[in-house]
Amino acid sequence: MRWLRWALIGWLCSGSVWAAVDARDHDAFWLWSGVSPQSVLNQAQTLYLLQGQIFAPRRDRERVEFIAQGMSVTRLPQPNLWIVYRAHTLRWPASVYRRLLSQVERWQQAGNAIAGIQIDFDARTRYLQEYVVFLKDLRQRLPSRYQLSITGLLDWSSHADPLAIGQLQGVVDEVVVQTYQGRHSIPDYAAYLPRVSRLGLPFKIGLIQGGDWTAPDSVQHSPWFRGYVVFLQNEPRNRD
Repeated sequence: MRWLRWALIGWLCSGSVWAAVDARDHDAFWLWSGVSPQSVLNQAQTLYLLQGQIFAPRRDRERVEFIAQGMSVTRLPQPNLWIVYRAHTLRWPASVYRRLLSQVERWQQAGNAIAGIQIDFDARTRYLQEYVVFLKDLRQRLPSRYQLSITGLLDWSSHADPLAIGQLQGVVDEVVVQTYQGRHSIPDYAAYLPRVSRLGLPFKIGLIQGGDWTAPDSVQHSPWFRGYVVFLQNEPRNRD
């Protein structure tokens, strides 16, 4: 059975007993490039859809490229659609902002209910102030009808500068804290979660499909908690 295979994979990776993340229990999902659509998308109320990556090629660090990814613009049924961009650099030239905003507008014009954009950037704690400056600038460029979402690292809850985090209030509308790395849950995610509320920002918890998850009371009862987002992934092929 599919759910049993996912559970066994997670148990072998974590070495502990837990409940595997079943996407059917949720209604918000990330749909990344290369991941096949699944039937759970029929129940989705919120969809985070990857549409591009921004990076500086190794051969030329001074040049920044925007690579479109994901499905072509179409009308989707979800009542809340977030357009996601994976950023590997924060040194965006004007051309990147133009392409990004033009792409978001095309999704809007296709009849979609665009909630806003999400920036997926692994901002290390010690460089968080630089990220704050970037996000403030992006917020100014973004039409006011669109919200701004970012992904966040678990480490922020323990080691981030409170002053830097505080500057995100009124700039970002939500932080989706990732409890996974790669295809698996972070083994000690539970140690960080009680402190996530201290960020003082509306947050969601990002889960990996088939991964480890036990919901602590500290999350469920937080006034800042806004729900879960499940990162969908292709089921591993049976190599037997």
